[in-house]
Amino acid sequence: MTQLPFRDRRQAGRVLAEQLTHYAKQPRLLILALPRGGVVVGYEVARALQAPLDVQVVRKLGLPGQEEYAMGAIAGGGVCVMNSLAGLMPSADALAAVVAREQAELLRREQRYRGQRAPPQLRQACVIVVDDGLATGSTMRAALQAIGQQQPVQLVAAVPVGAADTCQALRDEGYEVICALTPQPFRAVGQWYEDFLQVSDEEVCALLQQAWREHP
Repeated sequence: MTQLPFRDRRQAGRVLAEQLTHYAKQPRLLILALPRGGVVVGYEVARALQAPLDVQVVRKLGLPGQEEYAMGAIAGGGVCVMNSLAGLMPSADALAAVVAREQAELLRREQRYRGQRAPPQLRQACVIVVDDGLATGSTMRAALQAIGQQQPVQLVAAVPVGAADTCQALRDEGYEVICALTPQPFRAVGQWYEDFLQVSDEEVCALLQQAWREHP
């Protein structure tokens, strides 16, 4: 059996951190991870760079009836990005229902993960946004747009594995992208991990609490 590039998200985070060491001395460095899987990767990156960790909650907008297919994504600050669907776009009512459902889940997760803790101040910060991979890039794009509204001095997207064309599309939009592996053909993020089990809310909260203790 051929060994996959990454054993699990933790090991992928350590590999990704090696690509990010030149950011370690940046003033006001902050790692923002996309829940849920990105938090596991982001925790390892934050620990390696000795930087604080927080979350940037985003939600994929799944195509009705084919929820695994991303129509786009939403993030805080009213950000909504849509993908080109080649004629598959649902009706306005169906789209509105998906957005409303995911907006409610976004708010639930923000409350669950952060509780009474205030969101980090990002103005003039160096922000590295971490996820476990880039496929269509819609959730990362939504996160970058939402964070960009707060005027960080530097904004970087960082993933262990991603589709080369998605990485390039983000670079073409002016974002800095660090991707440890861009295999061809790509197909799906999970195919490059031996262990790609779903991450629970409880695991996200535990990692955040641990990170906040290490870097209050």
